[in-house]
Amino acid sequence: MGIVLFDNRFRGNLLPFTYTKAVASLRYGIFSVQERWAMISDQPVYIHTSGYLQKRYTPIPAETHTWVDASLILDNDLIDQILSLQTGDCLADEKGLIAGVFSFPVEGFDNQHSISAFTHIRDYPCVERLEHPWEIMLQNDRFLRDDFFLVQKKGISAPIPETVSAIQPEHIFIEPGARLNYCILNASTGPIYIGKDAEVMEGSSIRGPFALGTKSVVKMNSRIYGATTLGPFCIGGGEIKNSVLMGYSNKGHDGYLGDSVIGEWCNFGAGATCSNIKNTAGEVKIWDIGANNYASVGKKCGMIMGDYSRLAINSSVNTGSMIGVCCNVFGVGLLPTIVQNFSWGTEGTTYDFQKALRDIQNWKQLKNETLSEPETTMLKYVFANHH
Repeated sequence: MGIVLFDNRFRGNLLPFTYTKAVASLRYGIFSVQERWAMISDQPVYIHTSGYLQKRYTPIPAETHTWVDASLILDNDLIDQILSLQTGDCLADEKGLIAGVFSFPVEGFDNQHSISAFTHIRDYPCVERLEHPWEIMLQNDRFLRDDFFLVQKKGISAPIPETVSAIQPEHIFIEPGARLNYCILNASTGPIYIGKDAEVMEGSSIRGPFALGTKSVVKMNSRIYGATTLGPFCIGGGEIKNSVLMGYSNKGHDGYLGDSVIGEWCNFGAGATCSNIKNTAGEVKIWDIGANNYASVGKKCGMIMGDYSRLAINSSVNTGSMIGVCCNVFGVGLLPTIVQNFSWGTEGTTYDFQKALRDIQNWKQLKNETLSEPETTMLKYVFANHH
């Protein structure tokens, strides 16, 4: 028996990220959703998603599991309610199944219609879900603080090196193998987490809340403000504020990144900068792919960038930009606020698919990874159906 994290019927609202991954693979705070549930439950955690993505994940054993909506924004009460469910019990609300314990056939599971399989259905009206990609940056402060509490419960921090200037060191957690020298960690504004074998180079200044993933690097003299997450195998440099890089992505040079969410395997050319506030200080609207319309995101929003996309050197990204999957973005002046999947430049040219695969493979080799067959199949599907 384990946890199965399923995508609900609103997964399209989280595009462009859910073109290429399950909701349970989204990273915010310190962890991915799957990693978070593994820490919370101490159980095996599996993923159930759209058919064209399913082979990217470990097969789900045919047995009784606790099925949990992967988009849930967790609190202690909800966690306790879910983990106390017995076989045949479920929690539900007007949007469908929240969580339930049952032995479902994997291919036949549907979070809306599977509710009828349960013998005891409890209404839970106060649940929050992650419903749009920009909510990741809007709520990352909260996610980082909650995850830091989990980390502190599970382990003991490595000592802070003598050359590091640390403010409120009790709110700093350093994993084994991390390297930090002659940098400033200010945890008075929120906790700071430094992952296993990560590095913060000399001269960097970091204000919490902040998370640096496994084997990630903050380059020399960087300035990072909360609430920022650099996932595993990322490079961060220049000035970053209230942004999430989910993993394997690089912003290694000067330039500003603020109030943004960046997928995996993305790269920022030197000097690439985004605007996160309009010159009028007015309301920012961003293209909502799932709704096929613009949505208001408040006063500040930089960009949302899907997996495998890249910005050329000195790119000027406009306020509230939506960049799709596998885009090679370059252009003169302020770039357009909508860049479709598999764009080559910003003038409507499509990225040749075979070249796109070769380029992804090149980037992966830089981090000693390779493009897998399930990834290739997934990218073929997205190219054929969503560009």
